[in-house]
Amino acid sequence: MSPYSLTQEARAGIRQRFLAVDSSNVMDALDMIGRPNQALRADLAPYPAEAGRLAGFAFTIRGQMTPYEGTGDAEKMRACQLISSDEVSVWSGDGEGICYFGELIALGMKERGCVGAIVDGGIRDVRWLGVHQFPVFARYRTPVQSIGRWKVTANQIPVYMRGATSEYVTVTPGDFLLGDEDGVVVVPQDCLEEVLAKAEDLTQKEVQIRAELAKGLTLAEALAKYGHV
Repeated sequence: MSPYSLTQEARAGIRQRFLAVDSSNVMDALDMIGRPNQALRADLAPYPAEAGRLAGFAFTIRGQMTPYEGTGDAEKMRACQLISSDEVSVWSGDGEGICYFGELIALGMKERGCVGAIVDGGIRDVRWLGVHQFPVFARYRTPVQSIGRWKVTANQIPVYMRGATSEYVTVTPGDFLLGDEDGVVVVPQDCLEEVLAKAEDLTQKEVQIRAELAKGLTLAEALAKYGHV
C-alpha cells in the first residue's frame, strides 16, 4: 500500500492508530513477519526528554558535510516547502558536531503540517522545540549551526539511518515511523497495514493481561493463558 494513494483523512487515521500502540508492539509485529531489523539506534533520543510520542509518514532529507560560501541552504528551504500533513522529516547524513536544523526550520515545517522530526545527527534550540510542541528524536544536540559546514543535497529519496540490530535501516519516502520512550521503529509501506493490525492485537492482549494481573492473576497463569507478549 502506498500512502501517497490515500486520502488525507485516511493518512491521518493511520497516524492516530499508530499513536495508540507502543513501538515495542510494532517491533514485535515486524518480527512476526520476518522484518527484524527495523529499529533505529538507541542513541536517537527525544529532545527535550518530555517531547512525547512521534508518529508520521517519512519525508526524507539527505545532507553532507561540505564547506561552502553564503548565508543559507537553498535545498533545505526547498524541502521545508515540500513537506505536508502527517509527515515526519527524516534527516540523514554524515554530519558530526553540527546541527541539521533548529527552531525556525521546525516552525516552517510545522506550518506545512509536519508532525515531528527524526535526525541522525544534531539539532539545536531544544528548549524552543519543546515550547512549540514539535517532537524531535535526534542523535545529539549542539549549538553549532550548519551554514558553511553541512548542507542538504536531496530530498524524498531512500536514505540510510543507523540501526539498532543492523548497521543501517533504509527509510523510503512514505514509510511510517513511530518513536516513543522505547525508541524509534521504521515500518516499511509494503507491510504497513499488516504490521499495524498485529500491533493493535498485541496491544489489546496486553490490556487484558494487565487487567487480570490487577485482579490477582499470577504471571505464570497469565503466560499459560496468553502466551509470551
